[in-house]
Amino acid sequence: MYNGIGLQTARGSGTNEPLPPDAAGADGGGMRKPNKEILEHDRKRQVELKLLVLRDALEEHGYTEDEIEERVAEARKAAAVAADEAGSGRGTGRPPLPVRGYGSVGVI
Repeated sequence: MYNGIGLQTARGSGTNEPLPPDAAGADGGGMRKPNKEILEHDRKRQVELKLLVLRDALEEHGYTEDEIEERVAEARKAAAVAADEAGSGRGTGRPPLPVRGYGSVGVI
């Protein structure tokens, strides 16, 4: 202790106190299961981001607004079907490969 500041001893400082079971998770390991709602929200955000990139690419290539809407709707429908297959266990169980680019503009 220096000029009355700080702890006199390490005892009671709480520096080595174990966490209660509810603070560290049910099993005491500290890891929680992922929240399905948050994972689904994140997946939807990723799909919408890809659709926005697709829309921009179609606009740059000179497609009309009606053609753009049609292609984006088709891509959104395909993404929903893929999500349903992955969620129902009919998929391969592996996450989809990342999309590297939009070489052919009509495909996500």
